[in-house]
Amino acid sequence: MSENRKLAAILAADVVGYSRLASEDEDRTLARLRALRSDLIDPTIAVHNGRVIKRTGDGALVEFRSVVDAVRCAIEVQNGMAERNAGVQQDRRIEFRIGIHLGDVVEESDGDLMGDGVNIASRLEGIATPSAICLSEDAYRQVKARLDLSVSDLGVMQLKNIAEPIRVYSLQVSAAAEAKPAVSAGAVAHAPAESPPELSIAVLPFVNMSGDAEQEYFADGISEDIITALSKLSQLFVIARNSSFTFKGRSVNVQEVGRNLNVRYVLEGSVRKSGNKVRITAQLIDATTGGHQWAERFDRDLSDIFAVQDDVTQQIVGALELKLTAGDQQRLAAEQTQNLEAYDCFLRGREHMWRLTREQNVEGQQLLQRAIDLDPNFAPAHAFLAVAQALAYVNPWSQSPSKSLQQAIVSATQAVALDDRYPYAHWALGVTNLYLRRLDVAIREAERVIALAPNLAEGHESLGNALHYAGRSDEALVCFERAVALNPYYPDIFLHFHAQAMFQLGRYEEAVAFLKRRLVRNPGTDISRVLLAASYGHLGRFAEAREEWDGVFRINPDYSLEHRRKVLPYKNPADFERVVDGLRKAGLTE
Repeated sequence: MSENRKLAAILAADVVGYSRLASEDEDRTLARLRALRSDLIDPTIAVHNGRVIKRTGDGALVEFRSVVDAVRCAIEVQNGMAERNAGVQQDRRIEFRIGIHLGDVVEESDGDLMGDGVNIASRLEGIATPSAICLSEDAYRQVKARLDLSVSDLGVMQLKNIAEPIRVYSLQVSAAAEAKPAVSAGAVAHAPAESPPELSIAVLPFVNMSGDAEQEYFADGISEDIITALSKLSQLFVIARNSSFTFKGRSVNVQEVGRNLNVRYVLEGSVRKSGNKVRITAQLIDATTGGHQWAERFDRDLSDIFAVQDDVTQQIVGALELKLTAGDQQRLAAEQTQNLEAYDCFLRGREHMWRLTREQNVEGQQLLQRAIDLDPNFAPAHAFLAVAQALAYVNPWSQSPSKSLQQAIVSATQAVALDDRYPYAHWALGVTNLYLRRLDVAIREAERVIALAPNLAEGHESLGNALHYAGRSDEALVCFERAVALNPYYPDIFLHFHAQAMFQLGRYEEAVAFLKRRLVRNPGTDISRVLLAASYGHLGRFAEAREEWDGVFRINPDYSLEHRRKVLPYKNPADFERVVDGLRKAGLTE
């Protein structure tokens, strides 16, 4: 039998206490394990370019082309298991332990792997605690500078039947654990460049120092407004809120943040609000060296909050020696209101809207409307109310969807009329016109957003969506890629947008890869399961199509293709019928 040696990253995994679980209820345990393999484990392995060498009943040995891929895969699996085990009795949970090693292996002619590389990974898995990942020193060395990991050094250990002692590191993950964006066939994030752009910045969420957890929205709002202001500057590359806020509540090393987000500078700070007084501290740090570029403390009356935001932005501009035109200076001015209660309602309403659930959307609309009642001329409140109303239309979260859409266009139009330079006003107008099937207007408004704020990921995302629905998916993909560059910790819906474009272009295999990745991150999505079923239908994989279609109605018994046909604003109705045709090929609809 021929063989050859190579260096490989090996992941070994098994179920903790599998024998006990099987003895108590073998049929149920096997069914749950099969479902986990189908819905979570196998798609995650595929997304990270893994190859299953062998299955071991309750576990598996998997080969990866890099340790980074192996660790990212392990983190996603363990995070997925944490979500699935929430609310399950401890003695009934399926929990994995995982070992990862980089070492020399022997590959036989049938593809099987043998040797110390495999044996060490298996021994590491055996000493891992439930839901943990154990890394050998050789494996850890490959990822410690590339991934944001919280690791415990377990010291040098003598593993069973392994000649030399090995230093072992343990990674305990949970649903909140984060890895740097993966670069793989199913991912859309790009590998960081050798060095970040010279003028690039991430604004971390400011720490709430008020002693009142309910004031979190205020500190978050200050951070978001600074991000919005900086995003207007074409000289800067500014990371989106969604990505910088992944570091909220975590003790972070600024240099690691810089590596993770591929930026040169990081702004961090704190907010203390007490009565009518506010104290804001901010510091700009060079993430490549850890050196401070600028730091300041502002003690002001709450009524001066916009002036403080302007000061912070101008100080950053000065510290980075940006040369601003008169137009730049005009765009930098914060969108203000003299009514502090209106501003407070706006911050809370915007925060609720971003959470993207029916309940939060309702509460967000109420708060944004209250802000408008207090100051009818405050453009940001009108803009975000419009987006909340549009979301209520499309999801559907409204008892009267058509009324919500009409309200949205009124709100967005008013926002633009009040402040034509506010990028989110044009974003709102573009989103609402998209769902009114005014695609030319939606494209024009998205382009206006990008002109006003080149770094707003929402502008590039909106332009991509409008181009997709107009039948220009090849152009849409370019927009989505730019949005991901600005927002490397992109929300999972970005994966669906990519998949829709691939599907429209007839690139069904690629659509499947994106959709599987989204299902790993968001198992509760119905729309992605429908598109996945349709993709499988076009590929002739009918059993898999049926499985996904059945899953749609387990998640949402009220799912309606007719509703989607009505709300998705395709210029050419045949583009939506391509979805129906894929389902029909699989025998899932008439």
